[in-house]
Amino acid sequence: MAAIFQGVGAAAALSSSLSNSFDSKKFVSSPCRPFSVRKGASFAVVRSDGRVNLNPKGRRAQQLISNAVATKSDSAAASSSSKPGHELLLFEALQEGLEEEMERDIRVCVMGEDVGHYGGSYKVTKGLAKKFGDLRVLDTPIAENSFTGMGIGAAMTGLRPVVEGMNMGFLLLAFNQISNNCGMLHYTSGGQFTIPIVIRGPGGVGRQLGAEHSQRLESYFQSIPGIQMVACSTPYNAKGLMKAAIRSENPVILFEHVLLYNLKERIPDEDYICNLEEAEMVRPGEHVTILTYSRMRYHVMQAAKTLVNKGYDPEVIDIRSLKPFDLYTIGNSVKKTHRVLIVEECMRTGGIGASLIAAITENFNDYLDAPIMCLSSQDVPTPYAGTLEEVTVVQPAQIVTAVEQLCQ
Repeated sequence: MAAIFQGVGAAAALSSSLSNSFDSKKFVSSPCRPFSVRKGASFAVVRSDGRVNLNPKGRRAQQLISNAVATKSDSAAASSSSKPGHELLLFEALQEGLEEEMERDIRVCVMGEDVGHYGGSYKVTKGLAKKFGDLRVLDTPIAENSFTGMGIGAAMTGLRPVVEGMNMGFLLLAFNQISNNCGMLHYTSGGQFTIPIVIRGPGGVGRQLGAEHSQRLESYFQSIPGIQMVACSTPYNAKGLMKAAIRSENPVILFEHVLLYNLKERIPDEDYICNLEEAEMVRPGEHVTILTYSRMRYHVMQAAKTLVNKGYDPEVIDIRSLKPFDLYTIGNSVKKTHRVLIVEECMRTGGIGASLIAAITENFNDYLDAPIMCLSSQDVPTPYAGTLEEVTVVQPAQIVTAVEQLCQ
């Protein structure tokens, strides 16, 4: 392992002039204007023998869109081949974002089980080992505690590792490293170390994957100080959040849903990133605020069609940033609609919804005309039987009923 860090570290030192740091806070406060990214940037291939080859034929960088917002679901049908950009599945958007950042910054490396020549269990890292070498795309043993700790150590030395958990449930084996090291080392070292690491992988209730492979770990990690959490829901924000997370100086956990990988969307050809601390207004409305994220975004939008036909005008917000919450966007919506419904796939007890209820009650209670309602998964292990599995997760019909009750 020392040889690995020496090889990649040497490459980082060799091309430090190619690397640009990214400060999430500065980015948020900067004016929303496009700025140029250096064109013709090189990327490095690190071979297993420690040799470093600089490839000057990196993908041409375009202008950066600083205030990227994903396309509204209601207008998705209007997308056509005549529009600029290119169509990608969500897993391809993640792969493209990761590849672009590896071209842009030699310090970015990937590690995890089967991420190399196999391309990852959901093909997010497909083709990267061949392009960048087997030290920048490192296959690891089945030992989440070890390679997550190794990634945190690599981040301490100045690299920007992206650690893939083959399934988010497996990252429970690395909980000590994520909580006691990843989130706290910047503080406990007195600011001597930053931990610019991205931990990502698939999670959520799939289709009969069983209890251990259907974990929603958002609630497990939200209480860890020093960690940011985001959840992607479209190919557009998947790529934008991946790139922003890699550039951030903070440790970021990127949650991907196992059933969203094959979603297709047209995304820009230009380089862009999404704000890590900003919610997305999916559908403006007047009667009720519906807060959701990840897969439940699509259940909510399905319910919204029924609600509109019944005369309701729901406002749908994909909170996207699970920690910290975008209370500016959420608060403005609450002040307008005065009613809140939270829809999540996380467990009800101690889930993201419970934290949202606390935050809204604490900050915007005077603007509420009705108690906050929260629809969550049931507090049971996810059954293997398909019919029982469906019952444990919030369905569109339940969302319609809840909105009707709120608006009475």
